[in-house]
Amino acid sequence: MRIPKTAFVFLFLHIFFLNFTFAQKLSEVDKIVAKYPKSFNTTEKLADKIENDFNSDYDRARAIYTWIALNIRYDYNAYLNPPKMRGFTYSSEAEKQRKIKQMNDDLIQKAFNSKKAVCEGFTALYQHLSTLVGIKCEIVRGDSKTSVRDIGRKTTSSNHAWNMVLIDKKWRLIDVTWGQGYYDSSKGRMVNDFAPIYFDTDPDYFFAKHFPDSGSFLGSRLSKEDFLNGPLIYNKTIEEDYKIKAPDFGILEVRRGDKIDFEIKNVSKSNQVFYLNKKNQAVKVQNPKEKRGGLEFEILIDNNVGDYITIFVDTNSIVSFKILPK
Repeated sequence: MRIPKTAFVFLFLHIFFLNFTFAQKLSEVDKIVAKYPKSFNTTEKLADKIENDFNSDYDRARAIYTWIALNIRYDYNAYLNPPKMRGFTYSSEAEKQRKIKQMNDDLIQKAFNSKKAVCEGFTALYQHLSTLVGIKCEIVRGDSKTSVRDIGRKTTSSNHAWNMVLIDKKWRLIDVTWGQGYYDSSKGRMVNDFAPIYFDTDPDYFFAKHFPDSGSFLGSRLSKEDFLNGPLIYNKTIEEDYKIKAPDFGILEVRRGDKIDFEIKNVSKSNQVFYLNKKNQAVKVQNPKEKRGGLEFEILIDNNVGDYITIFVDTNSIVSFKILPK
């Protein structure tokens, strides 16, 4: 069944009011930082302005996030064609540390001046600015999930980096690289789309999409298997707090004719809920039931369901699962 006309009207309105939505999701800190110059002579001048404009460490950390996300673009060409690793020689530990610091300083200045970076540049610049305003900040390297192909994959190499900042005796999770936008494969380019959700993200959502090389967070062990085999969630899932209660596993082994039970919190019958079949046609879920603050529904696994199934709520992708035949 094709998606009703009302859903296409909603899609039109969604696109038409993108600027309005952007304005809505800006906090008071963001609104101030959005008026900052796009360029400063030095990182110290930017840090001084942030320190003077905001009184709390939390607002300063947010201001750094917002300025970087609004002004530094992801360098996709550098991601596809990474520069060769620079080697160096040293005769003492002190000389080694000086050269490492110089390489890091060069990385920071390149991101700051060129307004382009990959995740290493984003995280190094964020840490540098945080240090300048007196906030303790760490860089964390690890794995990430960004597409349906990541569900159940076997390769586990480190491919991303993010930050943690210590504010009010609590470590906050930050991914300013993802805060600036995303890669649109259909357009073949990066899309600038400020996403405040990756500042001080709820750990449950954050670690559904990130896995640290250490395998732990604040002393708690995380499961790499659960990370790799879990469903893929999207920005709107975090933004709207759509908790995926069922299925809780990203790989669904099914036979044709099976029915899969789904449960998503903070969704109701007033939402347009559908999925796309393998012909890219929208199929509205049938007979959804509102229970326990969410929506429960079934999806029949028939010949029109492809290798993946993605649930949409009001034109936004919410969660994807991988379909495997039993």
